[in-house]
Amino acid sequence: MTARHPWDGDWKTRLYERVRERGYDSLTAFAEAHPTASLVKLAAELSEGEIAGVQVFSGLVAEAERSKQLSRLVRGQLVRELAECLPSGWPGVLDDANRFKVAKALGLWTGFTPETHKERVRQVGDALLAKPPPAGWRPHGPDDELLRTLLPDEEA
Repeated sequence: MTARHPWDGDWKTRLYERVRERGYDSLTAFAEAHPTASLVKLAAELSEGEIAGVQVFSGLVAEAERSKQLSRLVRGQLVRELAECLPSGWPGVLDDANRFKVAKALGLWTGFTPETHKERVRQVGDALLAKPPPAGWRPHGPDDELLRTLLPDEEA
């Protein structure tokens, strides 16, 4: 199934066809194989312009809701945003430039958070700013110890 635009035709079927073509049983398995790739990079890995990052995220949310793994998905999205905005890890000094990078990562993360987890995500962001992780901290997946402490697997 091909499309000229990500929203052409049955994009959900197209999305899952691409996932299966790459040898994965689920979109979650595909995304977890690339834990620091942005949603845009995941979409690009699946197609050339036929799938959008927001479609990938929509599929991930649907799978997480079915498997009662929404908190894990939310942690995983923070990992993706931190990898994109802070490729060298958490800054040692929160000067204006670094504070902007952190705020951007946290803001993007909040924007991709399902409503059920928004308040908890804001609390996690506040906690990270109030007591920053060690300089260079880069979680490599949703099972990072600090992330699991801040946002445990409690489903809404």
